[in-house]
Amino acid sequence: MSAPQTIDRADTRASYPSLAGKRVLISGGATGIGAAMVEAFAAQRAHVAFFDIDEAAGTALADRVAPGGFHLCDLRDIDALTAAIARVSAGLGGIDVLINNAANDDRHTIEQVTPAFWDDRMATNLRHLFFAAQAVIPAMRAAGGGAIINLGSISWHLGLKDLVLYQTAKAAIEGMTRGLARDLGGDNIRVTTIVPGNVQTPRQELWYTPEGAAEIVAAQCLGQRVQPSDVAALALFLASDDARMCTGHDYFVDAGWR
Repeated sequence: MSAPQTIDRADTRASYPSLAGKRVLISGGATGIGAAMVEAFAAQRAHVAFFDIDEAAGTALADRVAPGGFHLCDLRDIDALTAAIARVSAGLGGIDVLINNAANDDRHTIEQVTPAFWDDRMATNLRHLFFAAQAVIPAMRAAGGGAIINLGSISWHLGLKDLVLYQTAKAAIEGMTRGLARDLGGDNIRVTTIVPGNVQTPRQELWYTPEGAAEIVAAQCLGQRVQPSDVAALALFLASDDARMCTGHDYFVDAGWR
């Protein structure tokens, strides 16, 4: 039996009328999964703003699909983050959808971890998600609701090696999603987590040889690599009114990797 073929479905993807005109903020939006989400929401005629520390990639993406949407921001600096969110919210007239995507999965051993490295990894992979959510809540309350989508990771569910701090942060994100969803449900603010599998991005290609990538596909139920557009497709649904009763839970897009 021949291997399944990847099909370009760009022209057949779902359209969500409820996303047209929505004000969407995406962190880590310049490359990889984040860039796919910027493109996907822009294609739904949403007003998209995105943060990143990669100025060249962010500027190029904004010029192509989201003019004026890129904002240079180091999310480890919470004061800078909240100030940037305030500027974006003022410019857009509010924020309807926040996607907490930014993270860094650099490999590390237990022996390499110092208190300073711990603090930096938590600031990079966990802390900013909470404070970004905190910053957009007033505008969402004023608008009568909103959606916050956090990006988790399959890594801690599988217990992958050399990622202990990244996995600690990603596990905590799922707990934070539960807590925020409970506290914000009365304001009609939905909070969910997307848990991607091994997504075929240039960054992930740094960590896996062709043989390693083949092992991942062999461990999946589906015989294709997950693409950034697959994660973006789930984000579109969770942000849309079609997902109005989805909150407090984790949604996997991992091709059944076990």
